[in-house]
Amino acid sequence: MNTSKRNFVICIDNGEYEASLIQKKIYEMIPDEEAAKDDMIRVIDESGEDYLYHRSHFILVEFPHEVEKALNAA
Repeated sequence: MNTSKRNFVICIDNGEYEASLIQKKIYEMIPDEEAAKDDMIRVIDESGEDYLYHRSHFILVEFPHEVEKALNAA
């Protein structure tokens, strides 16, 4: 079982990325310190690959323990 904490974001604006992002959908965020310096985050999008997006398209979310456990098991 993977014990490392995974981070999740909710898309609040898919404006220019309608094929890659769905509004109100939860996405996994991959830590990327270099991208964060430019207000970007790395997200696994609808293609199944990770890409950089401006952080303004998302809200970082924290879930109750039971939800995090279920998401981490998936």
